[in-house]
Amino acid sequence: MRSRTVKRAFRYRFHPTAVQAAELSRTFGCVRKVYNLALAARSEAWRRQERVGYARTSAMLTEWKRTEELAFLSAVSSVPLQQALRHVQHAFVAFWDKRARYPRFKSKKRSRASAEYTRSAFALRDGRLTLAKMREPLDIVWSRPLPEGADPSMATVSRDAAGRYFVSLLCEDIPADLSGGAGAVGIDVGITSLVTLSTGEKIANPGHERRERARLARAKRELARKEKGSRNRTKARMKVARIHARIADRRRDSLHQLSTRLVRDNQTLVIEDLSVRNMLGNHALARAVADASWAALRSMLEYKCAWYGRELIVVDRWFPSTKLCSSCGTLADVLPLGVRIWTCETCGRTHDRDVNAAVNLLAAGLAVAVCGDGVGPQRNSPERQRSAKQKSRPVREGTLSS
Repeated sequence: MRSRTVKRAFRYRFHPTAVQAAELSRTFGCVRKVYNLALAARSEAWRRQERVGYARTSAMLTEWKRTEELAFLSAVSSVPLQQALRHVQHAFVAFWDKRARYPRFKSKKRSRASAEYTRSAFALRDGRLTLAKMREPLDIVWSRPLPEGADPSMATVSRDAAGRYFVSLLCEDIPADLSGGAGAVGIDVGITSLVTLSTGEKIANPGHERRERARLARAKRELARKEKGSRNRTKARMKVARIHARIADRRRDSLHQLSTRLVRDNQTLVIEDLSVRNMLGNHALARAVADASWAALRSMLEYKCAWYGRELIVVDRWFPSTKLCSSCGTLADVLPLGVRIWTCETCGRTHDRDVNAAVNLLAAGLAVAVCGDGVGPQRNSPERQRSAKQKSRPVREGTLSS
């Protein structure tokens, strides 16, 4: 068995008392305020071409607490406020590395309410978690045990739009040893079939949002009829949020079961690098693509493969897995999305569109594993054509080439 440890978060729901709910609400508000203040200060410095880092914003936080206008920041634990400054720092680092867009301000209505407590700001004894500035422990629903001898390094408390409270404990854990599963599988994602495997198996798309669509539309119509600012509108908004939460919970649970099964049964998994963000721009498919949640499935496969020592291979998005005949390698000219069964004109083999794509992905992934090279498209993209033209240009007289 492996003795390698990984960082793993264990999420539980809890039911706060009225006093705890008020304290958490103040903490959430202060965290959001500090984040927005730090972002505004750093954005202003950015326009002046001045560099402001975490240390500078931490000094600003001390000055803000001394002012009469922001003295309320001292009423909550300082640890979540410092963590908010670190989040601003991480957001700017991701922006500078071109991994994310420019940081945005947090909204009271649209942003997730959360607060992070490091080890010095909470105590966990005998299954009772007590946060800083609170006298009583949280009433946590321990749906599963923590790893034996676990010492959480961070506790993240959050409240979703449906008014539910959760706490996430970050611990070091040793993943279970998954014996067996020596095979390899190609995975093609879709809408009608959520996943099609190279073995020919198709897993239907549960369509959690589609099943709740009528109830959700009715709840939204009721919300639209309520007067803004009224208590009835708040109740109607919570009803809509509870439906969304139920859809998200069911989708997350089914994706966890599917990803765990795929990782448990196979040593090598091959998927395609899809641009989900671009697909969401297609108004005819955006709702179905969002409900399928391909990005979440890929994320689960990535970290579960890392946990259990599996190999995940991602094939280039321009690789024509659907139009390429898995028998003879002939590339079809045109294959509309509505064509689910097609016949190769060269070898006469009839293919199921999704199964053929999964088989081609598996073959391409195994080639990557053996050769150690990437898999690109069969025909050159414009960028590759320009690069090829530059490389093929003759060297002019009087120039030096290395």
